[in-house]
This record gives sequence, structure tokens and C-alpha cells, in this order.
Amino acid sequence: MTEDLRALVGLETPSEDKELLDAGLSGIRRWLTRRLGEPAESHRHDGGEHGDVLEVLYAGEVPGEVLFLCHYDTVWPAGTLANWPFEVVDGKASGPGAFDMKSGIVQAVWSVRCARALGLPLPAVRFLLTGDEEVGSPAGRAHIERLSAGVRATLVLEASLDGAVKTGRKGVGLFDVVVHGVEAHAGLEPDAGASAIHELAMLIPEIAALGDKARGTTVNAGLISGGTARNVVAGQAWCALDVRVASVAEMRRVDAALARLRPSDPRARVTLRGEWNRPPMVPNPPSQRLFKLAHQVAAELGFALGEVSVGGASDANLVSALGRPVLDGLGGLGGGAHARHEHVLLEHLPRRTALLTNLLVALGT
Repeated sequence: MTEDLRALVGLETPSEDKELLDAGLSGIRRWLTRRLGEPAESHRHDGGEHGDVLEVLYAGEVPGEVLFLCHYDTVWPAGTLANWPFEVVDGKASGPGAFDMKSGIVQAVWSVRCARALGLPLPAVRFLLTGDEEVGSPAGRAHIERLSAGVRATLVLEASLDGAVKTGRKGVGLFDVVVHGVEAHAGLEPDAGASAIHELAMLIPEIAALGDKARGTTVNAGLISGGTARNVVAGQAWCALDVRVASVAEMRRVDAALARLRPSDPRARVTLRGEWNRPPMVPNPPSQRLFKLAHQVAAELGFALGEVSVGGASDANLVSALGRPVLDGLGGLGGGAHARHEHVLLEHLPRRTALLTNLLVALGT
């Protein structure tokens, strides 16, 4: 498993590099075939400017189907491997994408290998690998929503949080607040202008105040830009917002508040761009039953499986919003997602894989 992880990390797959994504997915497809043989079905869907989407189906011995949902893109730019190659030190495997989430892909494949080696009957298993999860799944979303319909469970191989699976995630809104002002010479005719920068500066405290810790809502202005020159009253300014909410009610509250934003100078105006990229993942009844089953499987293996709600979003949000059974955070243990200390604790890979194997068997009974 460690050598397979080394091989996958060695395939650079930055979300923004179509050429590397395509080459990386071809490499993953060849590896899948070496490990599990030729699938009963295989489809590679064009991702356009984003990474392609690969779905492969392996037939089962019992009725039903389980969907393994994985993404192969990473946040790391091309060339990262040159100064940060895969390595194992003191049981920690590090490298770009090792934790988020190539170790999860390895676990999923080895769970099927394990079941086969032990002669355990499985339902059909479909792997869905997307190449744009880190940028919001614009190409992958339709395939996720299509293929998660009618399956017994969607198992998402995002990394675990200290061993716990993720049954709740916040929804994410990505918005730009744009202020349109009136340009003028800052020295000769300052009163003839209406500064978009000044107006935006007054609006940002109002925007930040939409955060509500008690309700689990955060609002972050992560980027800001505007104006054309020091001596020009700015004609335009904008800020990019990252909004996280734990409920649909909070989505609606923030929507309404952003729509009410107004500049103090009547000559200026505000426009809003963007959307809710992912809805909140709130445990639905099918997912609650799925977690209960996974908890029982873990107990049979001799350990307690916890659950947790986190602020980050994933493709599991999309499945959960449709009322379908989904369990997230089934991947590796470690830490440092999206950071230079990203790593996987190798000692946990066998037990996490055993959990997946026995969960697949349980879903087929």
C-alpha cells in the first residue's frame, strides 16, 4: 500500500493543470487495472478545462452497488514534487496530495483486493474519480449526482479527522462584492468622484458582521482589489468572500443580507457575483443509518468509530443534499491538508482498509 501511495503521489495532478491532470488520470487508470483487473464498465468523461472524470465498475457477487467517491486533483502546483518528493520518515508518509486524498484512493482499491483475497462476497463497486474537487467540482458534480442515485451507499475517501468519520460539513458560498464608483482626478476634482474603494471599506465591517459563531457561520473577505492609480478616485473595487454555514436557514439569512448591501454615496452602486458552491451537509436519515452500520463494523474489528462535523466542504455535501446515504472521512489518518507538513500515518492504513472491506460486505447483505 505504501508503494502504491508513492506511485500516486508521484503523479502530479494540480487542479489548475489540465495536461498533468489528464496524464495523472491515465496513470491511475492503468494502476487500477493492475490491482483489480479490467472492470466490467469504464467511462472517461471530458472535464473540459478541468480534470476528466473516470468511472469504473467492478461487478459484485451479491445484489446492489456501492459508490467509492474520490478526487485525484490536489492543491499543489506543478513542480512541487521537485523539492518535496514522497518520503517516509518515522512512519509518516508525506508528499503533495498524500493525505488529501491519494491515500484514500489506495485504501478503496485495497479494500476490494482484501475482500477478494478472503473470498468475501461484495456488491458491485463503482469508483468515481473526479479531477476538480479542490476547485468546487464544476465538471464532476453532474456525475456525482447521477451515480449516487440508487446505490446502497456513497463512501467518500476524504481524510479522517483523528479516526472519526465526517457526518456533517458546512456549506460554502463563494461571492464577490463589487462596488462601482465614479472616477475623478483626486487633486483637481475630488468632489466630482465617488470612491469605490472608500465605499467598499465601509461595507466590509458590515459584511464581516454577518458571521455568527453561535450558528456556525463564518464570513471571510480573503481578497480585495480596486482602483487604477494613486491620484484617481477609484471607479471600481471588489472583495472576494468565503462564506461557511451549517444550515440552509443561514444560507438564506446571508443571501438576504448580501442583497441588501448599499453604498453610502448614492452615485455608487453595489453588485454581487457568485453562488453557493456546496450546500451544508446535515446528517439525513439514510446517512445516519449508514453511520450506525459503520460503527457496528468498527466495533467488530475492535475499535470505536467516532463521528464529527467539520467546517470544510467536500463532494459528500452534494450527495447528502439529495437525501442519499453518504459517509465521508473514510480515508487516512494524518494531518496537514493543504500544507507543507501534509502526511499520512502508515500504521493506520491496514485498519482503515479493513473497515472499508467489512463495510462493503455488510452493505451487500
